[in-house]
Amino acid sequence: MSESVIIPVILAGGSGTRLWPLSRSLYPKQLLPLVNERTLLQNTVDRLAGVPEVTAPLVICNTEHRFMVAEQLRDTAMDVAILLEPVGRNTAPAVAIAAFEALAREDDPVLLVLPADHLINDEVAFRMALAGGLLCAERGDLLTFGITPQKPETGYGYIRKGDLVVATDGAYQVASFVEKPDLVTAQGYLDSGEYLWNSGMFMFKARRYLEELELFAPEMITACRAAHVGKVQDLDFIRLGEEAFGRCPNDSIDYAVMEKTDGACVIPLDCGWSDIGSWAALWEQGGQDSNGNVFKGEVIGEDVHDCYIHATGRMVAAVGLADHVVVETADVVLVAAKDRVQDVKAIVEKLKAVQRPEVVLHRQVFRPWGSYECIDSADRFKVKRIIVNPGARLSLQGHHHRAEHWIVVKGTARVVNGDQEIVLSENQSTYIPIGAPHRLENPGRIPLELIEVQSGSYLGEDDIVRFEDIYGRNDL
Repeated sequence: MSESVIIPVILAGGSGTRLWPLSRSLYPKQLLPLVNERTLLQNTVDRLAGVPEVTAPLVICNTEHRFMVAEQLRDTAMDVAILLEPVGRNTAPAVAIAAFEALAREDDPVLLVLPADHLINDEVAFRMALAGGLLCAERGDLLTFGITPQKPETGYGYIRKGDLVVATDGAYQVASFVEKPDLVTAQGYLDSGEYLWNSGMFMFKARRYLEELELFAPEMITACRAAHVGKVQDLDFIRLGEEAFGRCPNDSIDYAVMEKTDGACVIPLDCGWSDIGSWAALWEQGGQDSNGNVFKGEVIGEDVHDCYIHATGRMVAAVGLADHVVVETADVVLVAAKDRVQDVKAIVEKLKAVQRPEVVLHRQVFRPWGSYECIDSADRFKVKRIIVNPGARLSLQGHHHRAEHWIVVKGTARVVNGDQEIVLSENQSTYIPIGAPHRLENPGRIPLELIEVQSGSYLGEDDIVRFEDIYGRNDL
C-alpha cells in the first residue's frame, strides 16, 4: 500500500460562458446543479470521499465566488481549504500556488489536480485509475489522464500515446499534445486508436511539479512563491499576495510544463467523463426520453424531437421543434440550434461589449448572508425580494441617494435604524431615511423574507457605505 498522501487540488475559478444564460461570471457552471441535485463542485469533492490516501482538498477559486464556494463546501463530507486568486492566471500558476501550500502541510505530497466542473459517471473506474496514477506520481512521472474517445470530438484537445511505460500502471509516455482538430482529423484520431481526449486532470508530486516549472517558467514560479509568502488568512479563506500574483504570467499546465517535460505520461480513462462544455453535452448526459428530448422544469412539447429545453421559472411550450436548445431564466431566453451551441460565446461577447448585466448576474444575486432579487424597477424606485439566512446579518451601512422601506413577509427581523433597534414580525415594516445607518439581521431559525422598496435619485448597488461588516467585505 502506498505511503504517499494525496492532496486534491480543485480548480474552481472558471466562468463557463458556453452555458450562458444559466452560467454567468458571478454564478458560473461549477456552482450550478446541472446533472443532479448537487452542484458540479460538490460532486467533484464527493467522489473523493472514501479514497484512502486522500486528505483535505485545496480549492482555488475567484475572489468574487468565495462565499458561494464556501457555502457549498460546507455541505460536503471533507474539510477543505479555500485559496483565493486575486486575478485569473490560468492553471499553471494556480497549481503552483497549491503545490507551495501543500508542501506547507505535508512532506512532498502527491497532488491530484481536478477541474471543478467535470462529470464522471463511473466512479469505480475513476478510482482504479487513481491507483495507477499514484504509482506513476511516486515514480516521479508527471501524469495526466486521457479520456478514451467515444466519437470524433472537435471540442477537445487530444493526447497521442507513446510507448507503454509500465504495464501494471497502465501508463503510456506522452508522444504529443494536439490542439482541437477539425472533424475529418478527429475521425482519423478515433480510427487510429492512438489518441485520447485531454481531460485536464493531473497527478504528480508537489516538488516534482515545482522543479519542472522552475526549469521551464522561472518567472512564473518566482511570482507564485512571492504570492504564497504574502498570503493572509481572511475568515475561512487564504488570500494570496495580490501584487506578486498579478505579475505572474498567464499559462496552462499543458503549455508551461507538460508539453516541455520529458517526464509526461498518460493513463487512458474510460469513466463516462464529460467537461459539460456546452448545452449539447448536457443533452447527451441528460437521459433522453423516447423522442430524444431532455426537459428540465415545466416544459410541454408537441412534435418535439432531440431537443434540450430547460425552464427555471416560467412554463416553456414548444411545437414542431427538432435539434434545438431552449433555456429560460428570469431575465433571458436562449434559443439555439443544437449544432451551434458553441457559438453562445459570441452572444456573451456581444453583451459584454455593451456592458449588459445579464452576462454577470442573474436576477437573484447571492450574498454571504442570503440573496436578493429585483422584481420591479423604474425611474426613482426599485423593488427587491430579500432572503436572509437564519443567524445571518447584513453590514451596518448607509446610502447617500436613496431611502428604503422594509416589509417583513416571513420570519423575524432584527433591525438597526439610526439610533433605534427594533424587532419586526410578519406584516410589520419600517422606513429608513436617506443617510441613516441601518442593518438587517435574522435572529430566527427559518429564512427571513422581506420586500424592500427603494426610492431616490440614484439606485445603483454602488451607493453603499459600510460602517461594519462581519464578512470583511470592501469589494461588494
